[in-house]
Amino acid sequence: MTDADVIVVGGGHNGLICGAYLARAAIDTLLLEARDEVGGCASTVSDLGARFNICHCDHTMIRAMPVIDELELGAHGLEYLEPRASFVNLFHDGGEPWAFFHDPVELLDGLARSYPTQVDGYRRYLDDALPVASLLIEVARTTPSAPHILAEVLTGRASAARRLLRWSRSSLDRVLGSYLDDWRLVMPAVATGPSVWGRPPDLPGTGIAAATYATRHLVRTGRPRGGSGALTDAVRASFEVAGGRVDCGARVVRLVVEDGAVRGVRLGDGTELTSRAVVAACDPHRVYVDWLDGVPWAARRRVARWRRRPPPDGYESKIDGVLSRLPRYRAAAAIEASHPDLDVLEPTAVVCPSPEQLAEAHRLRCEGRVAPVPTLLANVPSVLDPSLTTGAGHHVLSLEVLFTPYALRGGWPGSDEPRRWLGLWAELLDEPILDAIESCRAMTPDRYEAEFSMHRGHTPSYAGSPLAALVGRQRELTRYRSGIRGLYLSGAGTFPGAGVFGAAGRNAAHVVEHDLRHRGRSRRLVAR
Repeated sequence: MTDADVIVVGGGHNGLICGAYLARAAIDTLLLEARDEVGGCASTVSDLGARFNICHCDHTMIRAMPVIDELELGAHGLEYLEPRASFVNLFHDGGEPWAFFHDPVELLDGLARSYPTQVDGYRRYLDDALPVASLLIEVARTTPSAPHILAEVLTGRASAARRLLRWSRSSLDRVLGSYLDDWRLVMPAVATGPSVWGRPPDLPGTGIAAATYATRHLVRTGRPRGGSGALTDAVRASFEVAGGRVDCGARVVRLVVEDGAVRGVRLGDGTELTSRAVVAACDPHRVYVDWLDGVPWAARRRVARWRRRPPPDGYESKIDGVLSRLPRYRAAAAIEASHPDLDVLEPTAVVCPSPEQLAEAHRLRCEGRVAPVPTLLANVPSVLDPSLTTGAGHHVLSLEVLFTPYALRGGWPGSDEPRRWLGLWAELLDEPILDAIESCRAMTPDRYEAEFSMHRGHTPSYAGSPLAALVGRQRELTRYRSGIRGLYLSGAGTFPGAGVFGAAGRNAAHVVEHDLRHRGRSRRLVAR
């Protein structure tokens, strides 16, 4: 007897999605989460009399996946709100702001007023990038493989496939620089691409982030009503309706290995749970380095490779605050002149440094220091969704900051850095705002480690290019099979990567279901 057919470790959105697909396939699935509630970094928590998203609240890629329909998340309470613009782009140096719209015609109309010399280049970019972005979305929907990309070539998408592979080998700077020659058109893609991954934009392999803009033209950005956690709440409901079980407060500390295969997990209190398969929807580095009781001979080289890697450090922080009045950006008037019906506070404001300042930020991060002018992602989510705060006339501030090193010189406790970040944000406004911050909290890398079991505050992120995924490099991350019988990987550390995406959870579930069926150990599929 086993405690479950499959044990999923980690209740972030990928773990929940993986579990929900397995449960809907009539596979007895138990999900274990170390915290007292599921959701991980996609969750929304109550604090300071308001509701705060643990990480950023904008959802794009998951809306391009079939997850929402296939798991019937709308029937479980998921509803998306859509800001008029996807985001607005501001610059520390006071450069001309611009707004990004889902509709490319509307975006080009705005650029014609603010950056007229870039319009032709952006049109050329759209011609090339929209087919690439469409192909990327298709590739993300399944376990990647070279035959898959070859099939796309043979079905008339050869040009997009060749460009995708070429961009995969290049850098973002080089790719976007071939279309746009003003850095203020490039840096927002850097801020929401390589900077979020912790990588510089001149690094080969970052070029695929050039599809960022095109993807947002294909998929409208939205926010779940009630906060990002409304997504994970809906997935949990779908999982449990299908017969899945959730056990919170259950911290896995070891994988039980017998006869060269993973047979279950051991919890912090010594309890052992058995299963036919385990899906680790968490940091793969910790799985290989900390969790294995015994290493099967066939996996020793792979495990040794992971153990030789230095543990990555976290580099993101976030300030949550309660405001007694709304701020107003100095740049709002310029944006509203082009788009008079736009509420500039609805979308996220991406506040970019110059390329030189970004390079300095990467260098200082390695020295344990925060750049004088960091990348900021700022929004007031309660403008679009008043349910996030219960106080009349009050609003919620969300301010993400890159790059903030885990090993900060002098340490995070007592650091003045969070106050300085608020000051940098306030400098973008046309009137004082700091006196309107009634309460706030800073989520720094040390807190992410303590509260979310993120080793050294690091958020795992698949760093390989689509080319690497297609040819099967690091197969444990791109094919979801760990190299150890009975153990599978999912989560943001596996293909296709970070953000609220969900594809890794869905893809991993299909691999596990296939393997269980092949072994004859799954029950008949539930009709959908």
